[in-house]
Amino acid sequence: MIYPLFILTSWGRHTYVVIWTNYIRWTKKGDTMANILSVSDIQLPYEINQSTIMEFAREMFGSSFRDIDRLLKVFVNGQIEKRHFACDLDWFRKQHSFKEKNDKYIEQAVRYGSEAIQACLHNTAFLNRKINEEEIDAIILISSTGLATPTIDARIMNILPFGSHTKRIPVWGLGCAGGAAGLSRAFDYCKAYPQANVLVLSIEFCSLTFQKDDLSKSNLIGSSIFADGVACALVSGEESSLLKESRLEAFPEIQAVQSTLLKESLDVMGWDVKNEGLFVIFSKDIPSLIEQWLKPNVDEFLETAGYSLRDINHFIAHPGGKKVIEAYEEALGFSEEKTKLSLEVLKEHGNMSSATILYVLKRFMEGNAEKGDTGLAAALGPGFSSELLLMRWK
Repeated sequence: MIYPLFILTSWGRHTYVVIWTNYIRWTKKGDTMANILSVSDIQLPYEINQSTIMEFAREMFGSSFRDIDRLLKVFVNGQIEKRHFACDLDWFRKQHSFKEKNDKYIEQAVRYGSEAIQACLHNTAFLNRKINEEEIDAIILISSTGLATPTIDARIMNILPFGSHTKRIPVWGLGCAGGAAGLSRAFDYCKAYPQANVLVLSIEFCSLTFQKDDLSKSNLIGSSIFADGVACALVSGEESSLLKESRLEAFPEIQAVQSTLLKESLDVMGWDVKNEGLFVIFSKDIPSLIEQWLKPNVDEFLETAGYSLRDINHFIAHPGGKKVIEAYEEALGFSEEKTKLSLEVLKEHGNMSSATILYVLKRFMEGNAEKGDTGLAAALGPGFSSELLLMRWK
């Protein structure tokens, strides 16, 4: 609501009422500030079955682990059926320097990032018309699997016709929590600029961090679940002219967000940066941490927003792995039906770090969500940290 500001002031023996010529925007709890109008995900060129990758892992690690057959069961138990990569398996059989891997990252990020943006802005399943790049006010770039300065968004802006004043907000290092964090930061931006349109672009080539000579169990487990993925979401403020371009009967509006850091947990997940590149840190304690820590975090978030877990119709979860999904179910009391779409993405794509939750979100937007439905989005990442979003379909 908008109110004029009245100020009482005095001069000598007289009192005056001054009507301030500007306005104050009062925001009541529950006001909607951002809307997700479109999402795209990219199917990278090399689709490889999990059984083929398991044999590749046997080839790479078989001579180094006496119990290799027992360890390789993780490839089966994780319920991943296939994954997508930007390079074929032969590329990973050879030794590559950090520079070679990072050059490949930049090349692929610009190529597939541009494709994801265009697929998002031209998505006729979600939008009535093609959205032009010039209509975008800001790009939030999310990635953790390669380095570039100038950043990937700047390189893409030299290919696609974005306006020269488009704000660039690159965010690096949030890992699996990055996609949800990108949506949260888009929410914050649209809260400040309600007419704005923001792209959240998530680019992850986890395969390029594979270390051929790393004989740790973390590397073996990482090779069993991580994959490549690129996705993009269009988030628009409450006063954006693009809201009328949605062709969906109901689309998700972000109502509240929460970021939480668990202190003294730096060793749970992340990268160990060495001369050869990025070495994965992946603690076996992640599922138990979720079960112990997540529910109080979620309860506090929902209670502050005026909701409870009983009010949640849809759970848009980042599927970090099968055990992570099971930990979500145990901690939050959700049925397998609530995590069904997350498990489907895991089976078909593996864990694509930050991009994964956008692949899940796209399936929810393509589904049967109805006006008034409530959704909880959740992702966990290095720190150890969580990103939570409350959504409502309108």
